[in-house]
Amino acid sequence: MSKKEQFIQELSDAYKFKGDSLILGGAMMDKEVITEQFVRVPLKTLNRHGLIAGATGTGKTKTLQVIAEQLSSYGVPSLLMDIKGDLSGIAAASPGHPKIDERHAKIGLPFASDTSPIEFLTLSDEKGARLRATVTEFGPVLFSKILGLNDTQSGIVAVVFKYCDDNEFALLDLKDMKKVLQYITNEGKDEIEKEYGKMSTSSVGTILRKIIELEQQGADIFFGERSFEVDDLCRVDENGKGIVSILRLTDIQDKPKLFSTFMLQILAEIYANFPEEGDADQPKLVIFIDEAHLVFEEASDALMDQIEAIVKLIRSKGVGLFFVTQNPDDIPEDVLGQLGLKVQHALRAFTAKDRKAIKLAAQNYPLTNYYEVDQLITEMGIGEAIVSALNEKGIPTPLVHTMLRAPQSRMDILTDQEIDDLLSGSFLVKKYNEVVDRESAYEILTGKLEEAHEAENQEKLKEQQAKASKSKGGRKAEKSTMEEVLSSTTTRQIGRTVARELTRGLLGALGIKSTRRRSTRRKSSWF
Repeated sequence: MSKKEQFIQELSDAYKFKGDSLILGGAMMDKEVITEQFVRVPLKTLNRHGLIAGATGTGKTKTLQVIAEQLSSYGVPSLLMDIKGDLSGIAAASPGHPKIDERHAKIGLPFASDTSPIEFLTLSDEKGARLRATVTEFGPVLFSKILGLNDTQSGIVAVVFKYCDDNEFALLDLKDMKKVLQYITNEGKDEIEKEYGKMSTSSVGTILRKIIELEQQGADIFFGERSFEVDDLCRVDENGKGIVSILRLTDIQDKPKLFSTFMLQILAEIYANFPEEGDADQPKLVIFIDEAHLVFEEASDALMDQIEAIVKLIRSKGVGLFFVTQNPDDIPEDVLGQLGLKVQHALRAFTAKDRKAIKLAAQNYPLTNYYEVDQLITEMGIGEAIVSALNEKGIPTPLVHTMLRAPQSRMDILTDQEIDDLLSGSFLVKKYNEVVDRESAYEILTGKLEEAHEAENQEKLKEQQAKASKSKGGRKAEKSTMEEVLSSTTTRQIGRTVARELTRGLLGALGIKSTRRRSTRRKSSWF
């Protein structure tokens, strides 16, 4: 048996599965496609996560598109992070092209164009259904980790949450959180110390600065109501196709803190709300995280620990995570070790550092007798990749150089008008783009402080009136010459005029209109 025949036999045995599977493309050896030798991925293993890596322009986004549209055809919904803005074409059928026909002829797989149902989501001012979450939903532990707080500062955040729970103050947005922090170090300091102990003013100041930093990256838009329900990611259309939710993030690359905050929140929400699925025949939801380095590069150690824990545990909920990035080195080792499917596009070696990174990348894949992996990684063309998956028993399949199939949908973006047409009929846009601003901690504490200031002003006015009355009653001595002068009719008239002007000046300083002008409001709270 020749080396090629042996190769084909091994692949035939390794890439045949009993259950449903996705076809990624055709196997290659010596840079030639072996027709009808398909590289498949079992549908039931796609909740065991995956990696799509490769240099810019090598076809990572199209691979993501191929997997997402096939998942949709099997009724599996997905969430795609569209940072480059080039995934909206999934909603339109491919117009076809001679090069696509040529590629599929080599693979031995007939090409058929198709569409997938989509929903547009947004974290910012992009068009789509707005994603939000309340501060309360994060909880003190997760909120502290997002801000990168130490133990002392995290303790203060825990007290804030406890204080708001005890007093039924809703913590909805960052404005609420800042107001409570300001209150506990100023007007409410005595109340807080009596119930919960002393708070370090410097620590509270640090927390406020970190919240402001988060706000500057757009998090003030993310925190609030109406909260997004993660079950809305798991919908199918009337034809049984899984809905592809495209989160438009073209303006998020300079806001990594917001992106990592969102990712951690939505993964935590999914883990908390989805039931255990066990060993299902297909995943419940697959999430593709494009430009995955943005999740990790700004994350604190505590946040990284949280992400790694969720990646390890969320598989049991029937959820698969696919990280899309340029180099596998962008993904922490503990996360990389959890990724069952690996699709490695070409990497380019322009420097000694690049060559070293390629050798390390090659070591992430199973050993093979048919390829020099580190060399092959630099020589692959656009739309080619080396692939290693898991079979239905969870065992890694042999590494195979693959010519990837073309997407069935459009490999271009939708026009603004096409996007507007889709949004006009969107169920999620109608549900989540309504502005909700109910009474929360900010409004309650602001009202409480205004009442306290009003009471303080009333008390000061009463004290002034009491002093004036006491001073008037003390003049009981005999009239002096000066008193006789002052008691004359002319002098009394002059005195009344002066007193009236002084009273107006006093009331004006206190922000109170003259009672002569407010005769219809005699029952003012000031008197």
